Amino acid sequence: AVVLCAYLEMGGIDLRDQSVIELGAGTGLLGIVATLLGAHVTITDRAAALEFLESNVQANLPSELRPRAVVKELTWGKDLGNFPPGAFDFILGADIVYLEETFAELLQTLEHLCSEQTVILLSCRIRYERDHKFLKMLRGRFSVYEVHYDSSKDVHIYKAQRGNRKDDF
Repeated sequence: AVVLCAYLEMGGIDLRDQSVIELGAGTGLLGIVATLLGAHVTITDRAAALEFLESNVQANLPSELRPRAVVKELTWGKDLGNFPPGAFDFILGADIVYLEETFAELLQTLEHLCSEQTVILLSCRIRYERDHKFLKMLRGRFSVYEVHYDSSKDVHIYKAQRGNRKDDF
């Protein structure tokens, strides 16, 4: 999350007044930083993490910015009806690619949340063969590019978007 936050803070991407969703937020750091950078952010995780997440948002955002950050439950592949399809300008995820049994649900969730214009930014370490497998699955549905690599932390940032791919029906 720290690497993706630093990447966003470098200013190559203007998040002001953009609609952003963070998946698998954990502590909420990434969503909090996106809010501080001017975005309207939906910060999501599973039910068990929401209380901690909400307290972090309350503790780390000035009161005037809190209305721009909403904490919501999202279990990938399950709660998609609670989120309008294609409604987000950016989808952010930090270190969410590690459980192979969640890959299909994560891809389903990304597809549901994406419009043609949505930019997905995922930061992750590539530790295992399964991490490569996820990237291959992602490339099967989106155009994927590595946009940043932090060698000191061994963290990659990938940008994905729906592409003009000939295999779309």
